[in-house]
Amino acid sequence: MLINLHVKNLALIEEAEVDFGENLNILTGETGAGKSILIGSIQSALGARIPRGMIREGSDSAWIEMVFRTDSEIIRAKMEEMELPFEDGEIIISRRITNHRVINKINDTTVTTARLKELAPMLLDLSGQHENQLLYDPANHLKIIDHFGGEEVGKVRREVSRIYDHYREIRSLLSKQDIDQEQKNREIEFLRFEIDEITKAGLREGEDEELEKTYQKIAHSREILQSCGQIHDLLSAGPQSASDLISQSTGLMEEAAAYDETASGLMDQLMEIDALVNDFNRELSSYISSMEFDEESFYQIEERLNLINHLKSKYGRRITDILSYEKKSQARLHELENHEEFIENLRKEYDKTKKELEEACDRLTLLRKKASGPLCEEIREALGDLNFLHVDFDVQFEKAKEFGREGNDRACFMISTNPGIMPAPLAQIASGGELSRIMLAIKSVLADTEDVETLIFDEIDAGISGRTAQKVSEKLRRISRGRQVIAITHLPQIAAMADTHFLIEKTSDDSSTISQIHLLDPEESVMELARILGGTRITQTVIDSAREMKHLAEDLKG
Repeated sequence: MLINLHVKNLALIEEAEVDFGENLNILTGETGAGKSILIGSIQSALGARIPRGMIREGSDSAWIEMVFRTDSEIIRAKMEEMELPFEDGEIIISRRITNHRVINKINDTTVTTARLKELAPMLLDLSGQHENQLLYDPANHLKIIDHFGGEEVGKVRREVSRIYDHYREIRSLLSKQDIDQEQKNREIEFLRFEIDEITKAGLREGEDEELEKTYQKIAHSREILQSCGQIHDLLSAGPQSASDLISQSTGLMEEAAAYDETASGLMDQLMEIDALVNDFNRELSSYISSMEFDEESFYQIEERLNLINHLKSKYGRRITDILSYEKKSQARLHELENHEEFIENLRKEYDKTKKELEEACDRLTLLRKKASGPLCEEIREALGDLNFLHVDFDVQFEKAKEFGREGNDRACFMISTNPGIMPAPLAQIASGGELSRIMLAIKSVLADTEDVETLIFDEIDAGISGRTAQKVSEKLRRISRGRQVIAITHLPQIAAMADTHFLIEKTSDDSSTISQIHLLDPEESVMELARILGGTRITQTVIDSAREMKHLAEDLKG
């Protein structure tokens, strides 16, 4: 679950740190106090795009850090797969945002945003107004059914995706075979020319690198020989060479050793130095001899490199690319020279793959319909808990004209909220307030099928009040018994149910405006409920009502 959130220099937040509790965490505050910024910072920390201008004015960078603790084996396996450190079940995600770049880290290891987005859905699920709107698109209804269907559906869907990719590849190949005889002859002639050009070159992998080193060596042989010659002269030529001086020193040290045994050790060292210099001189002479190249060798190497570079300019940056191009060209030439047979085999493969795809899609359809029954039953029950008194909820399936990576099903949620009224597409029936409750119902059902330990709800109370708000608060409480829930609300019925209650408030002076977040104790929580109930004028009666509401919520929890 989410243990800690730390935000610095982001929009109105100068610095805020929150230690979230287990079960139900509620955030309240005046409109515009910064609640949406806090939720936005969580989304940003998990890889969402960060809008320009979010860095607080006067700061060079913004910083967001989230600390999670989990014992999920699925997450552990994912961290190992991503080769990220994972000790004591703790995951620390941080993002530093500057005007020019964003630096992402997971457990102090820098990662790409794509990696961040890959891990994020396993850590928490965030439902906001935007996600509620996604319910208006039937394309997302199929995803919800597949999610509920679990691994049984997922396995067949992956099989469909694999077969479809092969089917599309063969279909694309077939579409490219419609060429006339003249065009085919031209392509055959051109392919033969290219293959012949590469084959005659007799390329060998790594040859270009070896030739380039030799070429550079020859091209700079004069400078190399000049330097080596000077070294040779300094070491062994003339009476003042190093070899001669060392030899003289050895003779003098030998005389000294005759009178002092200690000097004999120094003489041994001089003799070793003399031997080393002589060995080096021999190797240096051999190296100088090996540097003698004739003009013909240099010309041949230069011509060979020119040929290889010419082929690179046409067929690939490396010799391996050129050889790979030759192999593909030979395969294409074989296709064209045996065109009728190739097309016939391709058509057979197409028919075979299409049949496999149809069978896999039919299996996927059956599994989706099998999953949709219990899904709709559980959603109907959850909607009843959320004060939909006469609700009917179902799924309408139909076949798409074309196959896709997700199969060929189309699904649409059908709903009726009044008795005697036939169910109609959700997008035609649900209002904004109903939509948020429907999403809450779906999330509560899906929560039992997934391992995500933290659910975040923003705008969950849009368009509701009274008894419906009470039902929503009870539903949030029930969900939070099995996992951590974080919700932003403006309604006292929901706020009263909090296990941990935070207040977000905005303060201003002549130079700046900042948002801050505070953990409320029980009495402060009552006063915040009174503020929500009473507005600008908080009387004792309002405070008493808030206190009673809190007591009733505690009784419900019990």
